[in-house]
Amino acid sequence: MIRFAVPLLVLATAATGFASEQKRPNTDEAKIARTLDGLSPGKPQRCVRSDRVTEVKGFGEEILFVEGRGKVWRNKTTGSCNGLRYDDVPVFRTFGREYCAMDTVQTRSRTGEMMTGSCGLGEFVPYTKAK
Repeated sequence: MIRFAVPLLVLATAATGFASEQKRPNTDEAKIARTLDGLSPGKPQRCVRSDRVTEVKGFGEEILFVEGRGKVWRNKTTGSCNGLRYDDVPVFRTFGREYCAMDTVQTRSRTGEMMTGSCGLGEFVPYTKAK
């Protein structure tokens, strides 16, 4: 009986690890979907006023700029801002009072000020509540 129990235990542990490994790639997509739930996409724009942005959420290759309760700007970055996935701090290199396409974002670790990535902003797609 024990001869069968040990291999079954090992097999169950491996299957659990495999299942959790499959769920990881969808984590960022699921968080983005939850944030954009109930919102409709609009026409892409090149710039967003930085003084209206109340929160910035980073998800690997995408950044969501939250503007109040009813508007979220979705931005797909170019380059490698993988530090956003690990809760690193984004540092925006902008000109003026707007975040614009082609502005640079650097990610820095929260503990050591070490640069962990750099990318460029793409176009901003507004997501708003349907009227």
